[in-house]
Amino acid sequence: MAKTQKGWRVDDEIAELATARARDRGMSVGDYIAALVREDADGLRQRGLDAARRFLDEHQSVFDEAEDAVRPSPGAHAA
Repeated sequence: MAKTQKGWRVDDEIAELATARARDRGMSVGDYIAALVREDADGLRQRGLDAARRFLDEHQSVFDEAEDAVRPSPGAHAA
């Protein structure tokens, strides 16, 4: 596949983050950005977010109960 060189301006923080994430995934920054664009165009990211939302909607009470179990009761005193 032929490649085209493009130049976009982004904040330094975004450039550093993109570089770090690409390195974490063993990719060049160009390949990382291409993968993000493909995921977005294919709707993969949105499907993942939708699945996460459905999971939380269905199981939020389990997380709430676990949080309540480790949170000290109001008025409890440390020993």
